[in-house]
Amino acid sequence: MKELTRDDLDDVARGAAILGTGGGGDPYIGRLLAAQAVREHGPVPLVALAEVPDDAVVLPVAMLGAPTVMVEKLPTAEQIGLAASTLAGYLGKELTHIACAEAGGVNSLIPVLAAAQLGLPLVDADGMGRAFPELQMVLPTLYGIRATPMAYADEKGNRGILDTVDNHWAERLVRSAAIDMGCSSAISSFAMSGAQARESMVPGTLSLCAELGALVRETKSVAAVVERLRGRILFSGKVTDVARRTVTGFARGEARLSGMDSDTGGELLLRFQNEHLIAERDGVVLASVPDLICTLDRETGEAVTTEGLRYGQRLTVIAAPSDPRWHSAEGVALAGPRYFGYDIDPVGVPA
Repeated sequence: MKELTRDDLDDVARGAAILGTGGGGDPYIGRLLAAQAVREHGPVPLVALAEVPDDAVVLPVAMLGAPTVMVEKLPTAEQIGLAASTLAGYLGKELTHIACAEAGGVNSLIPVLAAAQLGLPLVDADGMGRAFPELQMVLPTLYGIRATPMAYADEKGNRGILDTVDNHWAERLVRSAAIDMGCSSAISSFAMSGAQARESMVPGTLSLCAELGALVRETKSVAAVVERLRGRILFSGKVTDVARRTVTGFARGEARLSGMDSDTGGELLLRFQNEHLIAERDGVVLASVPDLICTLDRETGEAVTTEGLRYGQRLTVIAAPSDPRWHSAEGVALAGPRYFGYDIDPVGVPA
């Protein structure tokens, strides 16, 4: 794929919802915003990570906040552009490329909007290979790349710059600002050189989103998604209960599924913080972060986000391996179960 056109966005959104592991924001919202920007400014050039020059200035952009809020308080094209232009002005550098902070939902498509607005190419990569709830949970953190200076902006035109002592403080302070802004804000952070991007990011993300989206559209098959992601099916069942609340800028909660077919008689508990963190069957953990846990509609293969979980839905829960760097000691410390308060070692999917 050499460029992203309006015709590509449906597949990218569909695939991004899968890699988003339940979070990353509603892909439908991102698709609408990206489609409008591409309609206005034209297709967005897509550049392979390996082709980004050493001296490039790469700027990831994203929405930060609770996905449940973004369903009702939609981000605007203006605030995305404002965050990116504010950081560019502060850095005093000419931007050369836009990138995705995470592969998930709205945040795989917000960068399309920014790239179209700014007339810049988009890097076919992201900082995680999936979605995570906190800003510092990206592979560039493992390579010593700073989240700040970071710009943030809301839909009213309020904006700010943060310069923090480390990436955990960047998350803490921008989350507080986002709560005051209504639990969602646009951010531009982790500005990096092309050499840093090639070393620290996950290549081929947007191409994979498009491939997964096309696969679901054409086959409506959960099994096809599992095969492509080299994953496994954990459980099939009906949603019997969802407890969801917005706390400290996150959508936190649990969902319970009652087993169907070969899983009849069993119960699966999903624990999430924006994204699915733990899948537990009858008290036994089947999968956990940092690997991917995804909820897919049994009949269509379409991803169901955590804010979209509803009583009576019939879902298949799958797990897939994350980028192997997440299973390093540093990666597990940054985004493993214990970071989220679960006293277990990661339960992974063999790569």
